[in-house]
Amino acid sequence: MKLLPTLFAAALMQVAALGSAEAGENLDAIKSAGVLKIGTEGTYAPFTYHDASGALVGFDVEIGHAVAEKLGVKAEFLEGKWDGLIAGLDANRYDTVINQVGITEERKKKYDFSEPYIASKAVLIVKSDNEEIKGFADLKGKKSAQSLTSNFGKLATASGAELVGTDGFDQSIQLVLTGRADATINDSLSFLDFKKKKPDAPVKIAAEQADADFSGIIIRKGEPELLEAINKALVDIKADGTYDKISQKYFGADVSK
Repeated sequence: MKLLPTLFAAALMQVAALGSAEAGENLDAIKSAGVLKIGTEGTYAPFTYHDASGALVGFDVEIGHAVAEKLGVKAEFLEGKWDGLIAGLDANRYDTVINQVGITEERKKKYDFSEPYIASKAVLIVKSDNEEIKGFADLKGKKSAQSLTSNFGKLATASGAELVGTDGFDQSIQLVLTGRADATINDSLSFLDFKKKKPDAPVKIAAEQADADFSGIIIRKGEPELLEAINKALVDIKADGTYDKISQKYFGADVSK
């Protein structure tokens, strides 16, 4: 009876070894199939969403197409909810996920990331004519519109602000515009997206955090050839102007730094 678990364990190790070998050859398989399968949400504008015609579009979607083209293949997007999106890699549902996946030490234990392809920072947003609030320290005693449980809300609290609870960026920015809040701390990418759509909105960035958060293209471990190819593709689309064109289209700025 003790032999069966031993044989079972040995079989699992053999399967794992075979899986690892296959994973290392994934770039060849991708090129042979002519398709890079990419996991994404499809519900997270302006990164990955459906336009009025129903087509899947967005910053991450165009980055995915550009990277696939540099690999000499076509991009095929497979949509899924965020909660199970990264787990789809484990199930071999796709080759990579491009969906603003933040590069964290915890995720790096299980997966590999490309070099960062987009950066975001916490920014302090006020009305354009506000000259009183110039930095985070100036929030002391002021009203800041925030999602109460977000990291931005915690930063506002730490800066001494009185929080005005909201459901997210859109509501927060409206409270600033109407004067019901003095400021909001939010994501720089969300602000750039907002200003791209509404360039005349009378709001501005008063200050930004020095440290940025970075997102990368995530793949399974054990695929160094694919990782190298993706990193080279990212270098190439920045060098030939493709990245800047996509970045300007969605944000009106270079969002790689």
